[in-house]
Amino acid sequence: MSNTYKSAGVDKEEGYQTVEKIKKAVSETHNENVLNGIGSFGAFYQIAGYKNPVLVSGTDGVGTKLKIAIDTQKFDTIGIDCFAMCANDILCHGAKPLFFLDYLACGKLDSDVAAEIVLGITKACKDNECALIGGETAEMPGMYKPGDYDVAGFCVGIVEKDQIIDGSKIQKGQKIIALPSSGFHSNGFSLVRKVFPDFNEVFEGKPLYETLLVPTRLYYQSIFKLLKEVELKGIAHITGGGLIENVPRIIPNGLCAEIDTSKIRIPAIMLECEQRGNIARMEMFGTFNMGVGMVVVVDADDAEKVLTLLDDAYEIGEITEGNEKINLK
Repeated sequence: MSNTYKSAGVDKEEGYQTVEKIKKAVSETHNENVLNGIGSFGAFYQIAGYKNPVLVSGTDGVGTKLKIAIDTQKFDTIGIDCFAMCANDILCHGAKPLFFLDYLACGKLDSDVAAEIVLGITKACKDNECALIGGETAEMPGMYKPGDYDVAGFCVGIVEKDQIIDGSKIQKGQKIIALPSSGFHSNGFSLVRKVFPDFNEVFEGKPLYETLLVPTRLYYQSIFKLLKEVELKGIAHITGGGLIENVPRIIPNGLCAEIDTSKIRIPAIMLECEQRGNIARMEMFGTFNMGVGMVVVVDADDAEKVLTLLDDAYEIGEITEGNEKINLK
């Protein structure tokens, strides 16, 4: 009997089925700027309507949150996480997401699972008015065990050069506003899984995995609602490293983000993680978002307008003079 690619562990037919299951949903994310569909070697996206455009790109993955999805066979939210981790990053510079590409690797391809993941990405793309224009599904027996998956993505956005937000306009006296997270998002799950080894235990009346798999919040609608009305001086996406590592990335030298931790609305699941894992509070703030998925810095005169425009936003601190860039008190 002669060897075939299928006998080596790669089923091309399953790949074709995956494409059929996602083709319609992917095409629905396209707009007039997408010049070709699935099947080309490269994806084409034309840029129009900008005077001095700057492309802003970001790439990321879902991390070990995927382990929970794999163990519970619940894949409908993972694609949203993949998109959000990339798109939320480029939002920090005032960039509108234009297009997204995904990469999915596995040991043995299941077209139903792959389609469920990609359909999550298309849902997120629609929410962000972004086109899913390409992707790669890699079946890699011997590298991944059957049933294992990894998902990553790449997002490109656009902003006028004179409208780039980079923190350079941050000054003493400006206010720091928190935009709540939807949970752990996609960071810190190696510690989360150590503290909560049983994903099926009941937490707040439902299986724990349902809380852990709540997808990363998409901030595009909120940020662009603010940008129409308010000048945002700085935006930070609170990902791995929490407030402690991410806020300083936008703070100019000689200034400090003074944050009052007593004002932060920490989710119950994170308090449970802290208590059950015997984790120090500062370790929590240096690992998880602690309920703050994004922060924006605005002039004091604009703070009330931000709180009015976004009814779930709230003030957590202000910019002061100092060399440490962040001070949690």
